Amino acid sequence: MNTPSNAIPGFPAGSQAAAPAVSSSMRPFYWSIRRELWEYRVLYLAPLMAAALLLLAVLVRTIVERYHMHGVLPADPAQRFLPHQHFELAAALIMGVGLLVGLYYTLDALYGERRDRSILFWKSLPVSDLTAVLAKLTIPLVVVPVLTFVIAVAAGIIMLMLGSVVLLGSGVRISELWTNSSFFYVALLWFYHLLLVHGLWYAPIYGWLLLVSAWSPRAPLVWAVLPPFVVCGVEKLAFNTTYALAWIQERFLGPSHSGMAGNASKNLAAELIPQHFFSEPGLWIGLAIAALLLLGTIRLRRYRGPI
Repeated sequence: MNTPSNAIPGFPAGSQAAAPAVSSSMRPFYWSIRRELWEYRVLYLAPLMAAALLLLAVLVRTIVERYHMHGVLPADPAQRFLPHQHFELAAALIMGVGLLVGLYYTLDALYGERRDRSILFWKSLPVSDLTAVLAKLTIPLVVVPVLTFVIAVAAGIIMLMLGSVVLLGSGVRISELWTNSSFFYVALLWFYHLLLVHGLWYAPIYGWLLLVSAWSPRAPLVWAVLPPFVVCGVEKLAFNTTYALAWIQERFLGPSHSGMAGNASKNLAAELIPQHFFSEPGLWIGLAIAALLLLGTIRLRRYRGPI
């Protein structure tokens, strides 16, 4: 039986076309994500600016403390200023900026293209509404957490390097500054937190903001805040309960308020263990709500025109 001349012996002819078919099916999704990063440079510029300001603040503080040392390290550890002491605070601030940027992006992602009428151009391309909406959801769910993590790690390493240079001759053993630092452990912990909480746990929030962005005729921020506010008010007046408000608070603060107060690293290590996090009923309820909101967003984008 004859086979095509370009067939590889030992492999079915259909398998050779499988890889190009898969890559071509993912190409619109890949370029949709690239397009979002091109249009919304604030997604990475804002965390970069926050990291630069934090580095400047830590550098100034280290120089001032180094000047006050006069070559002698304070005997009291509480009076010492070492760069690695502020890793968690710096990472939390950069993560907070990334979260705000993700929320802003999600609320403007579909509304913006309807406002400037560019939706007419994007709909003319061979990209389905499903692919376009999934790409927009992937930005705050995956891309922003990964970018935030990379920027936070880079800022932490630069912070250590600057501190090492400034503290030379101060009595601080530079090798201990690196070996005793909890930076790498904290970095992995925060990355875990970014993917789980800022990603999966926040999925219904991103889904709701995308739905509002696809539907809102004007002022999407008002339409995003007003319905939850009305629901909480009506529930309080009618039943004298605050279940809706408690659900919204838990959704923003994370499962059991993990890592938002107290010793962040201990809270994260205890509460983000996979068997604990993935056994949370609130996680799966939130993901189900996010899926319904996503279906509504896809349908709205299909029939919603420019403003």
